[in-house]
Amino acid sequence: MQGELDLFLDYLTVERGLSANTLTAYSSDLRELVEFLINRNVVSWGDVAPEHIHGYLESLGTNLSHRSRARRLAAMRSFFKYLTRDRRIARNPSAGIRFPKFRAALPHVLSPVEVENLLAGPNLKTPRGQRDKAMFELLYATGLRVSELVSLQLQQVHLDPGYLVVRGKGDKERLVPMGEWAVEAVQLYLEEGRRKLLRRNEQTMEVFLNSRGRKLSRQGIWKIIKHYAKLSNIEQNLTPHMLRHSFATHLLENGADLRSLQAMLGHADISTTQIYTHVARSRLKEIHKRHHPRP
Repeated sequence: MQGELDLFLDYLTVERGLSANTLTAYSSDLRELVEFLINRNVVSWGDVAPEHIHGYLESLGTNLSHRSRARRLAAMRSFFKYLTRDRRIARNPSAGIRFPKFRAALPHVLSPVEVENLLAGPNLKTPRGQRDKAMFELLYATGLRVSELVSLQLQQVHLDPGYLVVRGKGDKERLVPMGEWAVEAVQLYLEEGRRKLLRRNEQTMEVFLNSRGRKLSRQGIWKIIKHYAKLSNIEQNLTPHMLRHSFATHLLENGADLRSLQAMLGHADISTTQIYTHVARSRLKEIHKRHHPRP
């Protein structure tokens, strides 16, 4: 069973071009399924029946969110579709099994004042402060995912015209405008802070570096943003993705159209982008309730 699973993961990597994070999630989900099947004496993919799929989903219990359950089913359906197409099994046992219904939770966003307080936190007299300022300005100005930020390379940054060439999910490229504030912060960092952080690692092409002159990790960015959240007295559990949510919500609140926002965020389906219209409406209702004399 493991052999077919490895071939499927290779297929996702080479032919589908899925991101490393998606591959890790699919691999983890499907290995969990393999363990479940083996414990029930199922040792061949051809022996898997719909009742096994139902049993596995039920075994997940209520500890997982609806979204996580849906992701596991998506991984299984994709895998069994691959096996059927390659004629490794005669029938697809996951066909007809529906995704669990769920109501998407609205993403948390910062207020414009909270964003300004966060952006004012870094000390521009230090290399790390210049780096952090550039990161925050870029996250808020472009809506980058944290994975896109850590993998951003020098050749993707075009300061004069003021845009990034971002390589996102599925290895798809998109152009994202940076805005004057982000351009100014990134330029200062590249000219001063990055040179000092680089040290002797002159072959490093990533834009954002740690104190040892190496590529900054996702965990590193999380720690940095938590530090500045505390300095800025932001009570919310601040994450890098919250700046992406804030970017999208604030653009919509100021009149941006949904299709343009979809392109900037790199969403394949506009239904994913539409969640921000709900966020904007919720924020307007909250403002109305707080300030109207007869709420």
